[in-house]
Amino acid sequence: MAKAKSKTPLTTRDNLSALIGSARKILRKDKGLNGDVDRLPLLTWVMFLKFLDDLEFKHAQEAVLDGKRYQPIIESPYRWRDWAARDDGITGDELLAFIGQEYTHRADGSLGQGLFAYLRALAGEGEKGSQREVIANVFKGVQNRMVSGYLLRDIVNKINGIHFNASEEIHTLSHLYESMLREMRDAAGDSGEFYTPRPVVRFMVQVTNPQLGDTVLDPACGTGGFLVEAFDHLNAQVTTTEQRRTLQRNTLTGQEAKPLPYMLAQMNLLLHGLEAPQIAYGNTLERRITEIGHDERVDVILTNPPFGGEEEAGIKANFPPNMQTAETALLFLQYIMRKLRVAGAPVKGKKAAVHGGRAAVVVPNGTLFGDGVAAVIKAELLKEFNLHTIVRLPQGVFAPYTDIPANLLFFERGGPTETIWYYELPLPEGRKKYSKTAPLQFDEFAPVLAWWNARKENAQAWQVSAADIAASGYNLDRKNPNARRSLEDVAPSEVIERIFKREDEISRLFTTTDVNLSFGIGDDSTLLRLRSLAKKIQVIKENLESIETDGDLLLAVSFRDAIANAPLRPMSEVAPLVRREVAIDLEVSYTELGVRSFYKGTFHRRTVAGSEFTWQKMFRVEEGDLIFSNIMAWEQGIALAKSEDHGCVGNHRMLTCVADRAKAVPGFLAYYFMTDEGFAKVYAASPGTAARNRTLIATNLEAIEVPVPPLPIQQSFDRLQAEVTALKAKHAAIRTANAALLPATLERVFSTEGVANA
Repeated sequence: MAKAKSKTPLTTRDNLSALIGSARKILRKDKGLNGDVDRLPLLTWVMFLKFLDDLEFKHAQEAVLDGKRYQPIIESPYRWRDWAARDDGITGDELLAFIGQEYTHRADGSLGQGLFAYLRALAGEGEKGSQREVIANVFKGVQNRMVSGYLLRDIVNKINGIHFNASEEIHTLSHLYESMLREMRDAAGDSGEFYTPRPVVRFMVQVTNPQLGDTVLDPACGTGGFLVEAFDHLNAQVTTTEQRRTLQRNTLTGQEAKPLPYMLAQMNLLLHGLEAPQIAYGNTLERRITEIGHDERVDVILTNPPFGGEEEAGIKANFPPNMQTAETALLFLQYIMRKLRVAGAPVKGKKAAVHGGRAAVVVPNGTLFGDGVAAVIKAELLKEFNLHTIVRLPQGVFAPYTDIPANLLFFERGGPTETIWYYELPLPEGRKKYSKTAPLQFDEFAPVLAWWNARKENAQAWQVSAADIAASGYNLDRKNPNARRSLEDVAPSEVIERIFKREDEISRLFTTTDVNLSFGIGDDSTLLRLRSLAKKIQVIKENLESIETDGDLLLAVSFRDAIANAPLRPMSEVAPLVRREVAIDLEVSYTELGVRSFYKGTFHRRTVAGSEFTWQKMFRVEEGDLIFSNIMAWEQGIALAKSEDHGCVGNHRMLTCVADRAKAVPGFLAYYFMTDEGFAKVYAASPGTAARNRTLIATNLEAIEVPVPPLPIQQSFDRLQAEVTALKAKHAAIRTANAALLPATLERVFSTEGVANA
């Protein structure tokens, strides 16, 4: 008989994890909830009410000790203890009615307002910014989506087991809650706008370094990540009761326009120890910025404002006429500039600030290279502020919900800017991009943190003068000159040699028997063998990533050599625009083609009868067509039509260029438009002041000049592209087999152990 193993007592984290996990399993049974996007908000408002009741109980006890009368925020019979604390309390339809209806029977049997109706009405009973107003705003946008009152009672009973007056449980739950926020972000792209990866937040807070006495603002706070990190940063500086009072009451503020993230932010901050979060509810941009005076300005702004969105005309009117735009990111940038403290300016009830306010802001690439209104805003930024640093983030940092490359701007009031330092955060060796399963880690910021206060130019850091920026029309999108020099030093033969070596290593790892997979029961070396197998799998994975990175590098250096000294010719000459209009037959089915952004290729939108098309004109696509989405080419909506796309149709927004095969190879031209140089020409050919108004003009596209080396050179490069693509396809199969190796081995080990113990 196998020896029974002694159980390790559950830790607080284990208990809470089990409790939350059990609650989430219950939520999955309810037909009214659609994934984590519905489940987490429901868990949040239930926990929020339990948290408030525990907090009120604590404050009431403190009032008794001080000999004072306590005025509760929530009155009976709406307190958690009145309707939720008993396991055999109201349930089923009675519980659903009490929570959701305007007027109903309450838990004590009396008639009155339902719970949500009562909580929403608290707004008229408290001062602006009071806890009553916070609660009212939280529940303004909350709906109970559960359809089973019995399952809801089970959830209430589970949450009743959490003790929010125990500091250890609150600390543990705060980390569990953050992990749930990440899961919700991954479950729905819409939630992504509320979430900034924690390593990015932590880095921005550390280098901005808020100090006790500073006022800190996030004007687009989402779920409160920046404010939580700033609170933790400042809390470590607290040494006196007065400092703690200042931190709790007069330091951190935020604003959020959407009800769901507003509620999530309140809960997040409460769990991390901020007793009365000062989060305003509403659109930050509704304020006319010229009315923002010195008393409203702050010392530090940390934020990731939404980008890609547009604001209505009424919002645009709150900004100076020459800086009005619908683009949300640009409006937020102006607001941030206006809100920063002015050095020496009088502030009511406080000493004048010695230094101007400082900001750390996440912006998309479009903000850096945007012209028109964007250029006017950046001109003021460089004139009135010191834009001292731009950190360029690699692709995929904000995966999975967007691949838009992002940057971190660091500036302070008190210009003008003289020199801007750029720092390009590199991907880890062997990686092409970040992803949901392999995200950015905080340790990867260690080199830039070490560089921050001892700046020198190096492979990742360089300087650009403000005069140079102004001369370029305030284009801040500057590539790393050191990276270009390093590419010039790379020989294709070196890259090929590395690829062959790593391929040989993968082959050796798959064929050698250096790890014995026949595990014996009771064998003390089993764990060591499993670790060895896991290490082997990791080495294979790293080699696969390194080979694919080198494959992309090989293409880059080969293309560099291919276009060296090549003549430039307009697209109208080598790949003119061709429109093959289709006479739509209402009874015939057609497959409509689309083009994804970020060079992610084509996709088939739908196959429907001709009668379903709403466009007046449709155009035929053939294999080898170079396709540009005229409204998304500025966002790399460029693709090469594949064999399976042949015969599909596209609408009038799809521009198709057909290569003259006597002069150009389609794949060669497509690669050119994926280079920085090629894309810059497409962007320049797409005029517009706001991202969503940018449109690639057909005549501009045909005027773009492209390098045209001799045909054999183009054909040779095209074959190399095909080989790299085939290599990646082969690696996909190896990756699948490699990923399955350890789980299959573990299953075999434990199923064998189970038989032996039977």
